[in-house]
Amino acid sequence: MTKEKFVIPYIWLAGLSMLGFLATDMYLPAFDIIRQDLNTSELLIGWSLAIFLFGMACGQLVYGPLTKQFGKKFVLCSSLIIFSIGSIICAFSSSIEILLFGRFIQAVGACGSTIIWQAFVIEKYDSKTSQRVFATIMPLVALSPALAPLLGTVLESHFGWQSIFYTLVAIGATLIIRSSFINFSTPKDLAFQQAELPLADTKPLSALQSYKTILKSKKFTGNMLIYAACSAAFFAWLTGSPFVMTAMGYSGADIGLSYVPQTIAFIIGGYTCRVLLNKYEGAQILPWLIKLFIISVLLMFIVAMNHSATSIVPELGLMCFMAMANGAIYPIVANNALSDFREHSASAAGLMNFLQMMFCVVASALVSTFISDYGLVAMTAVMFIQVLVVIFSYPLIGKKVTIEQAAEALNN
Repeated sequence: MTKEKFVIPYIWLAGLSMLGFLATDMYLPAFDIIRQDLNTSELLIGWSLAIFLFGMACGQLVYGPLTKQFGKKFVLCSSLIIFSIGSIICAFSSSIEILLFGRFIQAVGACGSTIIWQAFVIEKYDSKTSQRVFATIMPLVALSPALAPLLGTVLESHFGWQSIFYTLVAIGATLIIRSSFINFSTPKDLAFQQAELPLADTKPLSALQSYKTILKSKKFTGNMLIYAACSAAFFAWLTGSPFVMTAMGYSGADIGLSYVPQTIAFIIGGYTCRVLLNKYEGAQILPWLIKLFIISVLLMFIVAMNHSATSIVPELGLMCFMAMANGAIYPIVANNALSDFREHSASAAGLMNFLQMMFCVVASALVSTFISDYGLVAMTAVMFIQVLVVIFSYPLIGKKVTIEQAAEALNN
């Protein structure tokens, strides 16, 4: 094991992993201000989040093959430039149509950083180290739902909502500069280990062949579905909670502050998972985390159905337990989904994130469509649907795929 593998650029990795979430969360408290300024409806402003997730999903399938052809550094920097251009379009929006177009371009750029940081970790470090890196970075991602809305509130109140998107341009430029100094090459000892795998596992594959091979793995599919469903439940909350809280009489600042406790819970869950992984296998921890997720969301739905809500506090308290479960679930299932596809890590990460984002798009769109008429019930009902997906998916991850089985799948 080389010393190089322990020089882990955590701040850079965290910045790449948080970029899409910053673009998602920073403008949430300004939803109603933007709606009034652009003279549009709640539905279309809600779709500005849904279309961002759709753009993120579409781009995931493109960047994996592109990294094989042009290299991760060039593709990453190009994607960050696209993100910055999209942010500028959003800042200059004079209508909801221009904003939606800018959000789509912004998303296509942001998703490059999402898959490349995951592929970087899988290829650069051994499996034990990569799991710890995921368990370190993913809880940091949770800072964006707390800090980004607060920053967005400050920027909007002092400089207007357009300043939120100018700030995202500056963040994109900073990441471009830092990325140019990162060494993307695989350490020699890991490259040697990969060369020792069966030939079928290392031969070049087309993008379509890679995706077909990855989807044959029940381990990938099961872990991906759990990851996607848990994320979709969270995005249902992100989409619906600003409207629910506004209807209850909360201000934009209150909405921003509401993300703080759930963020703290997410971080606690993530770092508790990191500590537990030093003593236990992920397979031992995961069932308990899934139970916590299911119980939390179920109680949120029951409270919404049986309570005339005038305060967000009961739902927010339960949301914190769900966030704690998600913070611990994400690193386990994401690492498990990608670990058998080191040679196709960018394609596997892209496919996983594409399917995850499609779940989030559907969840966000459903909430946006029904939130005006059904409010809190609509939001929690969409979250409850994700519980059913998790229950269905968990049996798929029980059987571990061996190297021989993976090689056989590639031959087929």
